[in-house]
Amino acid sequence: MNTRKMIIMAMFVAIAVAGSSFISFPAGIARAYPIQHAVNVVAAVTLGPIGAIIIAMLTALIRILSGTGSLLAFPGGMIGACIAGVLFKRFGKVWLSGLGELIGSGLIASLIAVPYAKILMGTTTTAFFFFPSFFVSSASGMLIGIILAARLRRAGVLNRINQIS
Repeated sequence: MNTRKMIIMAMFVAIAVAGSSFISFPAGIARAYPIQHAVNVVAAVTLGPIGAIIIAMLTALIRILSGTGSLLAFPGGMIGACIAGVLFKRFGKVWLSGLGELIGSGLIASLIAVPYAKILMGTTTTAFFFFPSFFVSSASGMLIGIILAARLRRAGVLNRINQIS
């Protein structure tokens, strides 16, 4: 992995961590952090699924260690980043990357959160307990990410980043 690509990844992590500190809103039982989901979409479009997963994992780790996130940040961010990256890589459509983030983080991660939370956090909840907050958070971030990625693509920024990686 080259140095420029790692710097871009570090910048995405910094944006996601800082954005999560400043921009959040209540969404059901949890808080929605749309910047993480927006970064997932843009990272998936620029760096592909592996880069997006690494960024989501590092962001979750930093947020957990700094006390601004819970253990649910791992499945919530990484699954959406993976599906967003795979869909963009396969079809080349920014909106499909956003849809992948919504399906991965909003639906699949909320289902995986149930056994994950039981094993690691000691909670006993149903699947619909996590769904509303995961969905609202990923839907709002997905919209921001699609708009940002589309504008970056039109401005030619994504082509320059893709040449680096």
